[in-house]
Amino acid sequence: MPAASKSVGILALQGDVSAHARATLRAGGRPVPVRHRGELAALDALILPGGESTTIAKGLVRQDLFEPLQAFAAAGKPVLGTCAGAVLLAREVENHPVPSLGLIDVVAVRNAYGTQVDSFAAVGEQPAPGLAELRCVFIRAPQLRRPGEGVVVLLRVDGWPVFVRQGNVMATTFHPELTEDPRVHELLLA
Repeated sequence: MPAASKSVGILALQGDVSAHARATLRAGGRPVPVRHRGELAALDALILPGGESTTIAKGLVRQDLFEPLQAFAAAGKPVLGTCAGAVLLAREVENHPVPSLGLIDVVAVRNAYGTQVDSFAAVGEQPAPGLAELRCVFIRAPQLRRPGEGVVVLLRVDGWPVFVRQGNVMATTFHPELTEDPRVHELLLA
């Protein structure tokens, strides 16, 4: 299926939904805001955006979305979590834990790089093919630690995994939607 015909849901409970919508369009997909479980059925892929993981987790509980999101991923559909979205995909969360979906075998440490004033950008290291010179924007970013056997590290910064994939589920600790580079969203659509 061509990327342009793929519907990419963007969890619209909190976070920068509009920036992900623009990035999805740049990558050739069709963005669709998602707030309810019934909206998942028509999607080809899904993004859990950055934002505040506690707020998003509460929204998932309120909207009864934990099991539907797990079923979406279990059906083999591509899922991308960025920053807070990566926290929500982890098997375990440290530093003020929140409920998570357990879709990627990593431990996410919330706000590991510090507060908002500690935000920074860096070019990724040890990139997987096609990700050379990828600029990563970190805002109150988590660190991903203790990746399990099935987790592939696609990119690192300062030795830490910042972009990982396990099967059809990907997570970045950075905000790919805040640059003009479409490669992360293109991987979701590939």
